Amino acid sequence: MAEATVVGGGLAGCEAAVALARRGRTVKLVEMRPVCTTPAHQTDGLAELVCTNSFKSESPANAHGQLKREMTALGSVLLEAAQASRVPAGSALAVDRALFSDAVSRRVAAFPRITVVRQEVRSLPIGPAVVATGPLTSPALAAAVAAELGDDGLAFYDAIAPIVHADSLNRETVFAAGRYGEDADYMNCPMTPREYDAFIDALVGADVYAGHDWENVPYFEGCLPVEVMARRGRETLRFGPMKPIGLTDPRTGARPHAVVQLRREDRAGQMWNMVGFQTRLRTAEQRRVFTMISGLEEAEFLRWGSIHRNTYLNFPARLAPYGAPHNRPELLFAGQLTGVEGYTESAASGILAGINLDRILNGLQPTIPPPDTMLGGLCRYLQEANATKFQPMNSNWGLVDPLPNAPRKKDARRQALAERADRSFHRWLAEADAAPTPSDPAGTAAR
Repeated sequence: MAEATVVGGGLAGCEAAVALARRGRTVKLVEMRPVCTTPAHQTDGLAELVCTNSFKSESPANAHGQLKREMTALGSVLLEAAQASRVPAGSALAVDRALFSDAVSRRVAAFPRITVVRQEVRSLPIGPAVVATGPLTSPALAAAVAAELGDDGLAFYDAIAPIVHADSLNRETVFAAGRYGEDADYMNCPMTPREYDAFIDALVGADVYAGHDWENVPYFEGCLPVEVMARRGRETLRFGPMKPIGLTDPRTGARPHAVVQLRREDRAGQMWNMVGFQTRLRTAEQRRVFTMISGLEEAEFLRWGSIHRNTYLNFPARLAPYGAPHNRPELLFAGQLTGVEGYTESAASGILAGINLDRILNGLQPTIPPPDTMLGGLCRYLQEANATKFQPMNSNWGLVDPLPNAPRKKDARRQALAERADRSFHRWLAEADAAPTPSDPAGTAAR
């Protein structure tokens, strides 16, 4: 069987390589780190998580939960590794980053048909390949992609949230709790109206990194810097990442005016991520402004927030529905490079790219799940979005076909959407013969 090349050892690349190997393909998985580094990565591990350690909700009626069920049916190596490295995070699936990367690496290594090569790819591969280099594609390869597609591509900016040390939290103020009595997996920093107002004043007036007209920078709406949100209105954060709904301050017995939540980063509970506090403030300003938060007065910052440029392709203008240039059907693009936003979305597109590359090499037509499934709805968005205003997209119920005679209550409606999506996805799985083989060589060796 023809060898396939997968460029990029991130989430989508690892999933694509495994999907191909499970179907009997010999795979060369090429990762440029540590030969060539990026502004955001800190290690040379496969599937290193950069922006957050959370894969979002596992709730059955949640759009992200539905995508996880579809990925599980496809044999996702990411979700296996995430379960093996998870940390408490309520209804969300969050992981210890180092353990997760190690778990993915072990699962990939369990396939003798996958060879990991460390080198920078500076031009598009000759022959069958999946390019899943992510938003931090090297300049040389990005130029090669632009030359192939006749498109300079698009760009948006992502910001990363700070991480603080548990020992530096003021435990007289900070309290452990989940919303609405959910497991107490989050640490909460409550703020009074006066504290909140002073914090907002400091945040909107703080200095940001120079070099760009930040007011005109194109951000992804799902990952806005906290100071950008604050400038949209004084109450924006209280109805966003600082919302106090479902929480009670044990000191007062009442709901706080606003709350900054901290999510566990590691199993030992030493590192805590400031949820929703991605930022591009200067380091000195982060220290000045964020230590105004009640409970973080003496916080030790283990990682400062930062900002980096992401690149993605104009999928609806330049690629076929399954992610290949029209003149090269055996060259598939996957992951965030295609305009999907989010860890699970990127990984799911990698699985589908691996399945479809194998189908093409077997003389079959590519296959895409129906649009009443979450993965299918996401694929449809990439195909049909306005090419002149294309923006990245993550999982949401607005992507799928609406229900006829839908229940009026939101929870019941989402549950019905999830049940329909699950039935439809498994029908497609059987018809497309897309399920992983039972004799998966990594199925036991990696666990």
